[in-house]
Amino acid sequence: MSAPTHEPSAEPSAGPLARERAHLAASRSALRAMREDVEALDIGDVTANWVNAAVLARQIDERIKALADLSDTPLFFGRLDYLHAPGAEGAEESKGREAPSSQGRRWETDGQFYIGRRHVHDADGDPMVIDWRAPVSQPFYRASKKNPMDVGLRRRFGYTGGDLTAYEDEHLSDPAEAAATSKLLQQEIERPRVGPMRDIVATIQPEQDEIVRSGLSGTVCVQGGPGTGKTAVGLHRVAYLLYAHRERLARTGTLVIGPNRSFLHYIEQVLPALGELTVRQATVDDLVAHAEVRGTDDAAAGLVKGDARLAEVLRRALYAHVTLPTEPVVVVRGSRRWRVPAYELEEIVRELLARDIRYGAAREALPQRIAHAVLVQMERAGEAPDDRVQDAVARNSAVKAAVKALWPAVDPAKLVLRLLGDPEFLAEHAAGILDEDEQKTILWAKPARSVKSARWSAADAVLIDEAADLIQRTHSLGHVVLDEAQDLSPMQYRAVGRRCTTGSATVLGDLAQGTTPWATRSWAEALAHLGKPEGAIEELTAGFRVPTDVIAYASRLLPHIAPGLTPVASVRENPGFFEVRTAAGTSDVVAACEELLRNEGSTGLIAADARVPQLAEALAAAGIPCLAPGEETTRETRLTLVPASLAKGLEYDYVVLDEPQAVVDGEPDERTGLRRLYVALTRAVSGLIVTHSAPLPAQLAE
Repeated sequence: MSAPTHEPSAEPSAGPLARERAHLAASRSALRAMREDVEALDIGDVTANWVNAAVLARQIDERIKALADLSDTPLFFGRLDYLHAPGAEGAEESKGREAPSSQGRRWETDGQFYIGRRHVHDADGDPMVIDWRAPVSQPFYRASKKNPMDVGLRRRFGYTGGDLTAYEDEHLSDPAEAAATSKLLQQEIERPRVGPMRDIVATIQPEQDEIVRSGLSGTVCVQGGPGTGKTAVGLHRVAYLLYAHRERLARTGTLVIGPNRSFLHYIEQVLPALGELTVRQATVDDLVAHAEVRGTDDAAAGLVKGDARLAEVLRRALYAHVTLPTEPVVVVRGSRRWRVPAYELEEIVRELLARDIRYGAAREALPQRIAHAVLVQMERAGEAPDDRVQDAVARNSAVKAAVKALWPAVDPAKLVLRLLGDPEFLAEHAAGILDEDEQKTILWAKPARSVKSARWSAADAVLIDEAADLIQRTHSLGHVVLDEAQDLSPMQYRAVGRRCTTGSATVLGDLAQGTTPWATRSWAEALAHLGKPEGAIEELTAGFRVPTDVIAYASRLLPHIAPGLTPVASVRENPGFFEVRTAAGTSDVVAACEELLRNEGSTGLIAADARVPQLAEALAAAGIPCLAPGEETTRETRLTLVPASLAKGLEYDYVVLDEPQAVVDGEPDERTGLRRLYVALTRAVSGLIVTHSAPLPAQLAE
């Protein structure tokens, strides 16, 4: 592999770098023309009504936004020179639409493709930049010396801001050239960052690309340690699936689920940078927001409420409302009286129970079944009733009264309210499922009088969501990405799984970073609760973002928090900066922050939640502005003060970790505390300073 070339060594007037810069300029001009074409569209004569006009106008607006040219974002980042040009077929595939026969002709002659974040074509329709998700782009990520995939040369480009300043060639078909690590690739991976998470489309590795391009029909679970890029892989998988299955996912929808708002804010720019603007982002709490959450559970109550056994308790409690008839139903129509005996009503009720359909669907079917029994009698009497008569009978007051008595309407929140507030009701339906101590653990000390007055917890909201699904089926999406999944309870997994019963999921997490009392013990168990037991489990172990010394230090905790888990192996050439310091007080912590802020990039000060106010005062006294997690860093304010409980999923170029033992002590038990510490230790991309006045946890010893 050639070293990065910053200036052409030959043909100074038209050298390789100059030609590449010219192609970049031409591509930007072509993208601008594509955007102007869309902006110039006149929909006045093609819309029949204002509804269609509004929909079309929104689609045009989204298309215009997707064609935005971000000045500091490279339009293309690589080039493939095929030995045998794929020709028009590859070019047409990259567009995702049928192309005129003339398109792609120049690619047939030289087999040269520029790989970028989106497709760009010239005025004749010939592609100037190929979307990274197109089949013809795949060798950029997977081709190697052993398997060149018919690629002769792979060229990577280096940028400063939006200016193309370097290129690097890898001759895959030349046996004389030894394989080497790409310097530009390494520089891009290790480049300091300011602001939210960015895409990794230029640096996707082969093992990551396999996950990104896996099919829509299958669920994939990715176990990845800190810095392995699992979050980025999940987001790029969404972008790929939207490219490959756009029409289907446009109908069914996609969703990205994160652990908290700070995390979602941190990742929210990745998909728009790839041209995908319509993917919804939410937390699990957002999905189950059936009641206002104003209360909290202790660890013991949260553990029981999050247990999957509660689903059966809820099912029993719900169907206990169904009663078998003891009286007939008499329907009066005109001068005639039609009688459905109790035994026949019982057969109808038992049949609906046996069908195992949703409670609400069965309740809606019951009046029609009773009405059908009446119509059978009418036909036997010589009448000829039609569907309108059956509907009228189903609305008869006697039938309505029977349905209300036999299969009453149930409000899911009121059902959960009664379970948590009525010891006898809970005992009846939890018998053989929860023992007495577990029942006492989840019962409210003071029962609420109404749904509105109840101090619902986040776990209670999940129970209400479960009950709501038992009554009425939850709408299913085409694909769901679930990040930081290791912290979900079984009941939360069920809540997410309800959102993709007819679709698929990408589950991302790290078992070593589970910091809740109900943290996931195994991915196979998690997939079973999600309703996707057939999901494939993949593991990422190459660390691209965490320095070697930092991950080695943090990995000392693995035997204590996740025995048997493969430690992350850093593949960074830059070993990073790592130091453990004794601090006399907060002034030394502030000094460490000042030291790291002299470097380019972002800095995070991570501390136990209880110490955050004290450190905020110390920073303010020193005149150092700081941000809260999720707030976007700027050139002027590059320090974020992060409570340890919110550090998960976030990254900073440099980190000061304050008082590791305080982080451990801030959790309800040592194992959870050590996992929280593992998370905090692995947030640094370039350097980490650990400051402490109290002794370090014994598990960090050599």
